[in-house]
Amino acid sequence: MRILVIEDEYSLADAIARGLRRRGFAVDVAYDGPTGYEAATVTRYDVIVLDRDLPGMHGDDICAQLASRGELTRVLMLTASGSVAARVQGLGLGADDYMAKPFAFDELVARVQALGRRATPAAPPVLTIGDVELDVARHRALRGGRALDLTRKEFGVLAELMKAAGAVVSSEELLDRVWDANTDPFTTIVRVTVRTLRRKLGEPPIIETVIGAGYRIPTGD
Repeated sequence: MRILVIEDEYSLADAIARGLRRRGFAVDVAYDGPTGYEAATVTRYDVIVLDRDLPGMHGDDICAQLASRGELTRVLMLTASGSVAARVQGLGLGADDYMAKPFAFDELVARVQALGRRATPAAPPVLTIGDVELDVARHRALRGGRALDLTRKEFGVLAELMKAAGAVVSSEELLDRVWDANTDPFTTIVRVTVRTLRRKLGEPPIIETVIGAGYRIPTGD
């Protein structure tokens, strides 16, 4: 899941991003309204954590603009005001959820996860192809009943390939969905991650390389 945090309090923005990355999300950060809005219109995010009172472009305006575009991206609005009137106004502008500062980080994570499930087509809670089983919610991967010790990025790549249900996923798509904007687009990190993932999955190999296109896991259908 890819997330954009738009928050002008640097320490808070960085703390949110750091915490979400530890949970396995790919996170980009913008510290003002115009930069955040531009990022949101260029990159497809599952969830945007949006501060309401932003310099340059108010969070309300960003939310309204995104809603008018009909994007699937879900918006979690943050504000210093916890009043019912402020919450109603934010939701009326197109926000999908609303949290008042200060907030419990575990609650923010839970709300982001819930919004992320609404941002993409529904997928089974447990993905299965052959003898490989992936429980996304519990961050657990098994092959033939054997637990796989995967890094967050390896898990993310495997999840994207399994969700594709046999379709080819390009390196660019994997880079976009599993890593963040700070990653060099010319890096070989996707190829390296796929190689280590293949090794951990063991035999027989299940990830196919489609020359010039990307990677796929055949479903056998």
